[in-house]
Amino acid sequence: MCKILVIDDEAAIIDIVQQALGVYGHNVETATNGREGIAKFDSDCFDLVITDIRMPGIDGNGVVQHIRGSDKKYIPVIAISGTAWAVEDDSFDTILEKPFPIKTLIDSVQELLPAYQNVATA
Repeated sequence: MCKILVIDDEAAIIDIVQQALGVYGHNVETATNGREGIAKFDSDCFDLVITDIRMPGIDGNGVVQHIRGSDKKYIPVIAISGTAWAVEDDSFDTILEKPFPIKTLIDSVQELLPAYQNVATA
């Protein structure tokens, strides 16, 4: 199916998201901080990025700014955060507040991927 990058400094969140997306056939790569996530994003091709907002070093706001400034700026980005008020950038396609139902995550991914596929092929 699709290749998704998940960036979060909480191992439990990464595990849950990776397992949930895996059930739907998605290939999931993970990163434990913004710097690692950006490095993976730059060196590979992803269909979607899911990033936590509050992380040490480069946070989710920095991640989305990097993505939107890249040649892959149309990749959909979902923000996940226990502190949704900390979202400083309106460049996210969706914001999910922790804790979120897994169904909401899956619905958001399914909703964004067809939209990206249309933009990428236009």
